[in-house]
Amino acid sequence: MASTLRPFHLAIPVDNLAVCRMFYREILELPEGRHSDHWVDFDFFGHQLVIHLKEKNTEKPLSNFQKKDAHNLVDGKEVPVPHFGVVLDMDTFQTFSEKLIQKNITFIIEPCVRFKGEVGEQATMFFKDPAGNALEFKAFADLTQLFAK
Repeated sequence: MASTLRPFHLAIPVDNLAVCRMFYREILELPEGRHSDHWVDFDFFGHQLVIHLKEKNTEKPLSNFQKKDAHNLVDGKEVPVPHFGVVLDMDTFQTFSEKLIQKNITFIIEPCVRFKGEVGEQATMFFKDPAGNALEFKAFADLTQLFAK
C-alpha cells in the first residue's frame, strides 16, 4: 500500500519527569513542545514523542514480559526488548552518534554496522534514557534495504 509517511505518536513512561525532560532536551537535543506537570512533548526527528510521569509501582512485581532487561540476540549482539527509535539518514546518524559519544552516553550497543555485506546492512546504536527506556537509532546507506528480505 503506497502512502505518504505520516509522523507517529509514541507515549512512554518515565519515573522522573525533570531528569528525563533534561535528557531528551539537552542530551538528545530534541525540540520541546507542549507540556504539563505530568507530560512533555518532543519533536523526535519529525515524530511526536511524549514522556509521561509514571511513578514506579513498588507494590506489584513485574511479569517477565514487563521487565525492561529482556533481550534478543541479533547479529551477535544482545538487543534490548522492548525498544524504540527512528531510522536516520547516514550523515545524521554519524553526527548524532558523535555528539552522544562526546556527551559520554553509556551505550548498550555502541555505534556500529551490523549485517555488514548482507541484506539489511545498517548502522545502529542502543542506549537507555534515565527511566530505563531503551532507544535504538539506525541508518541505512541504501534505504531500500529497510524492508528487504
